[in-house]
Amino acid sequence: MNSISPLQVERLNFEPTLPEIFRKNGTNITITKHDPLLPTKDRESIKVRFPETFGKPIITFRSEEKQETQPHNVGVIFSGGQASGGHNVIAGLFDGLKYLNKNSKLYGFLNGPDGLLTNNHIELTAELIKPFRNSGGFDMIGSGRTKLNHNDQFDTVKENCTKLDISSLVIIGGDDSNTTAGILAEYFLANNIPIQVIGCPKTIDGDLRNDWIETSFGFDTACKVYSELIGSICRDAISAKKYWHIIKLMGRSASHIALECALQTHANITIISEEVENEKLTLQNIIDSICSIILNRSNFGKNYGILLVPEGLVEFIPEIKVLISELNDLMAENDINQESLANTCDSTELEKYGLSKHSAEVYLALPAEIRLQLVMDRDSHGNVQVSKIDTEKLLIHKLSSRLNDLKNSGDYNGSFSPQGHFFGYEGRCVAPSNFDANYCYNLGYTAAAMIGAGETGYLSSIKNLNMPVSAWQPHGIPISGMMNMERRHGSEKPVIQKYLVDLGGKPFAEFSKNRDDWAENDRYVFPGPIQYFGPSSIADACTITLTLEKTG
Repeated sequence: MNSISPLQVERLNFEPTLPEIFRKNGTNITITKHDPLLPTKDRESIKVRFPETFGKPIITFRSEEKQETQPHNVGVIFSGGQASGGHNVIAGLFDGLKYLNKNSKLYGFLNGPDGLLTNNHIELTAELIKPFRNSGGFDMIGSGRTKLNHNDQFDTVKENCTKLDISSLVIIGGDDSNTTAGILAEYFLANNIPIQVIGCPKTIDGDLRNDWIETSFGFDTACKVYSELIGSICRDAISAKKYWHIIKLMGRSASHIALECALQTHANITIISEEVENEKLTLQNIIDSICSIILNRSNFGKNYGILLVPEGLVEFIPEIKVLISELNDLMAENDINQESLANTCDSTELEKYGLSKHSAEVYLALPAEIRLQLVMDRDSHGNVQVSKIDTEKLLIHKLSSRLNDLKNSGDYNGSFSPQGHFFGYEGRCVAPSNFDANYCYNLGYTAAAMIGAGETGYLSSIKNLNMPVSAWQPHGIPISGMMNMERRHGSEKPVIQKYLVDLGGKPFAEFSKNRDDWAENDRYVFPGPIQYFGPSSIADACTITLTLEKTG
């Protein structure tokens, strides 16, 4: 047996709490159906694509006298990138299924969707699950990014589930993975295949949420880890007093992590992508704004500071967003030599490839390394892999150039010594915070309750997350009701609608109220390692974002 650390020992001893509805031993959990959840946009297009599951009601749970239920054979997969708490989703699912009937079985398909397609699986027993409770990572069964989007794949999933007498499948993933869960549930219903499909909301980016999904799991832990690191760098900055730290944070499609980390640490500058898009700020606008703060701090002898930037910023800058869209379309529709395109340095040649004149000019104004990343690194949808774009290096390049010009003109007499950082993988697999440990366990338990009730096409949800766990309210949310249409790989596809930072919301308002003060003064906060131990007010607290959103 592998050695384990004292921390691991303590985490194994942590016991997640259930809300009141799930703590009534000797009762049977049944459902109450409420109003249907309909998409907020593209409603007719979604209805056409999801005729079987469109208009499903929101469900809540109630307890009744315990009755004997049939055992359930259930399959589970992780899909996509890691997020802290995933193992507790499986633990909660397992315990919930055993509560329904002690003879229920849970099978884990290995390495994500690939395991479903190859029937590579293990039975998850109490003994196997025990050492993974409250642990980080997805290593119990592994994960993967294979896309399930063809009928022949769905038929293979059906065949492999049938071999194990599996009547329910739980997909633990982000918006794309849970979109797949919704499509799979629709396909099974349309073809009279008796397999339920339930999703659980996972992504550290925090963009899988809406009025009913208050946060995705892993976000709380990741923000606490990143904020600890940022706080340490803040302390280093005011100690050394000579470096500007440019810190790129996870968050491709939304700036939730950057905003939460700003609220926790009071970094000098935080760029919010949604604000950039809303105000149509060009790259030069952003550089000028940052330079203005650098100059102002320099005038007070402060040639140091902290700048936070979300990894997806480039997709929100208007001229680069257009460029990326044009690159996505022309590369999806044409057989193009990517290396040749990446190395093209002539505007006329780029226009021959299919770029507009303006996009060609924007492309050539970028550093060669960034141009290469825009063209060469593509995901399975054919889109730019924004996490591989060195946004922090792009900003350092542009800031250094602009400040050098200002120095040459006599308008800047300070020093600019930038240090680039990317905080990404550091926050994905650590042991979950108490909040995420409890939240994930309840997501799994809620999934089991929906399976027991015979539901399909739902996402597991918990509300009242800013309250003590005993007051949390489990729900089932129809996946089709969260869909919208997005352009993927050159065509319109149904996907779960991403939730962006609300510029009219309380978290952004709190940030906006303080940012000028944080820019000029050193109001740094040092959160420290607060994920697990200490007073409940610290160790069990949810994010500042969620607290602000839920308070009056």
